[in-house]
Amino acid sequence: MNKNRVDMKMKKFMMSALMLLTFSTVWAERDSTQYLQPTESHMKEARIIVQILDYFHYREVDLDDSLSSVIFDNFIEALDGNKNYFLQADVKSFEKYRYTMDDDLKRGNLVAPFYIFNIYRNRLQSRLDYALANTNRKFDFSTNETLEVDRREAPYARTEAELDDLWRKTLKNQALGLRLSDQDDEKVAEVLTTRYERFLSNVEKYNSNDVFEMFMNSVTEAFDPHTNYFTPLNAEDFEMQSKKSLEGIGATLQQDTDYTRITELRPGGPAFKSGQVNKDDRVVGVAQGADGEMINTVGWRSDEVAGIIRGAKGTLVRLELLPAGAGPGAETKEVSLVRDKISLDDARATSQVIQMTENGQEYNLGIIAVPDFYLNADEMDENPDNYTSTTNDVKKLINELEEQGVDGVMLDLRNNGGGALYEAINLSGLFINDGPIVQVKYPKNRKEVMDDTDPSMFYDGPLNVMINRFSASASEIFAGAIQDYKRGVIVGEQTYGKGTVQNVRGLNDFLRDAGDDELGLIKFTIAKFYRVTGSSTQHKGVTPDIEFPSVYGAEEFGESSRPSALPWDKIESADFTPLNYVDDQLITTLNAQYQKRLKEEQTLLDLQFDIQELKKARERKSVSLNLDDRKKERDDREQRRAARVKVGASLTELDANKVKDRSLDDIEDPYLKESIRLLADQIQAAKKKG
Repeated sequence: MNKNRVDMKMKKFMMSALMLLTFSTVWAERDSTQYLQPTESHMKEARIIVQILDYFHYREVDLDDSLSSVIFDNFIEALDGNKNYFLQADVKSFEKYRYTMDDDLKRGNLVAPFYIFNIYRNRLQSRLDYALANTNRKFDFSTNETLEVDRREAPYARTEAELDDLWRKTLKNQALGLRLSDQDDEKVAEVLTTRYERFLSNVEKYNSNDVFEMFMNSVTEAFDPHTNYFTPLNAEDFEMQSKKSLEGIGATLQQDTDYTRITELRPGGPAFKSGQVNKDDRVVGVAQGADGEMINTVGWRSDEVAGIIRGAKGTLVRLELLPAGAGPGAETKEVSLVRDKISLDDARATSQVIQMTENGQEYNLGIIAVPDFYLNADEMDENPDNYTSTTNDVKKLINELEEQGVDGVMLDLRNNGGGALYEAINLSGLFINDGPIVQVKYPKNRKEVMDDTDPSMFYDGPLNVMINRFSASASEIFAGAIQDYKRGVIVGEQTYGKGTVQNVRGLNDFLRDAGDDELGLIKFTIAKFYRVTGSSTQHKGVTPDIEFPSVYGAEEFGESSRPSALPWDKIESADFTPLNYVDDQLITTLNAQYQKRLKEEQTLLDLQFDIQELKKARERKSVSLNLDDRKKERDDREQRRAARVKVGASLTELDANKVKDRSLDDIEDPYLKESIRLLADQIQAAKKKG
């Protein structure tokens, strides 16, 4: 063996032994109840997880020094991504662990991450002590100073004094926000004290499972962003979320440093139906009822945030959200939701008929909202000819729409995060003759082409498909197939770009004798999707034929915003024949009509203005701590907000009104309205051509 390699291995071993000795000494000198330590189960799980990732993950990468460095950075960022707690000296002292985590993980040695976490917790408690000592402080809001709220690119503070100044400004900013809500100094102090006492209480509740889960997700996400570990408790919550009946707002929550992040939205749930809550939004406040006080939840555990969001059916909860992709200081939004019982039926496809007149021509247009690709496997086993699924429901809805004499059909796939691959294939088959729909590539370059085998075309009329940045996975497969076969027009925003397949397994499954230990779950990537053209849906997703203005860029939200995402690539095209219902001339004609409206239609002009305003707010890295300046900013913002149209609502907004037929004028959502107009333009163009 190479002498240098032997020396490096020996150096790593000695470093791990020194870390273990140092950590044990620290624990011996301090009250051990104040320091979190890994358990035997954690050590066992760590070894199992790295073996699973080594043998079964799609990405064939060695757990070596290079990956150890990525894991190290992931963990430091997970703890203090906005650089509010650690000092430069802390992070520098951690550097000795950068290239040892790979070997430690293989042995189940978790000393380094627990050591780093305990220092983090000490720093955090110190900051909260500072905050509580200064909640009664009288701030001077007439001075001209600013707070850097988005510190992700900033250096760590060099001294305690620098951190004190940062936290003084942070407190001042929070106090100023309360003053802008017409609260006096006494009330401001009371609110801040309650906020930080609760924050400190939550920090004191951290347990070794929390640390282990955070660190292991730093490990799994070094492989790719869709590979995750769940502790036994969170595994139970994860499985509960997949049940068919839940009561609440229909959102899955996860800890994300000091925030609680929305990781999934249940199609058919109140959050999904609102059209105002998105995946990766962060909950920063929760209020009960129409008039309840908004309680700041930054620093709370995600299970506690979930606890106050849950409630009885029919009750109102208000959420203050930091939008997906936005920096810590960006403008928040408040959303009111009525809790409800969520079942499979709420997530099923629905339809509406929209009546409109354009250039003297009357149109009846069928709109089908598809919030999820669902399939009831138990029903399918019992009765293969009649079971609940996206495809079967859409077939019924198309029959109903054709009975009403619709001139064309639009499928609204906005915010559809995917679901059953089988259904994406079957749904595509309703609109094409038989042929390949998607290609799947597994490790070792093993490939599979998945076909629609039904030679008939269930619906052959004018078709368009509406997508947005939150359409992902199976939605991208369906939209990509319709586009590649030139069967329909794709309108909206570029999709998320998730072109990977995951499997979920319990860690107990990998042990011959797990004993009495109840281990967690791991979700890991096993394959990649490719369109029939051979292009991966990874990163690129589906680019619409007619592209609408978007709040979210690929670098801010979507697969391309995740550093560890698997790369885009291309394989050989499948053997397929385009149907050519759509050609370049049609797309050029539709784009010209859309661009004309984009410059003239007030709703589209308002939409573009709103998007630019939102982007400016998201790009802001600092805020003024001057009361007069902030009042002016607030007043200007409220004036602009008063003139806004509602952005991003989905067809489900119409469903609440229980009206089967409505006109284009009844629709406030500018995206939906323009998509309907484009479908009418598409029908008109086909008539002229044919």
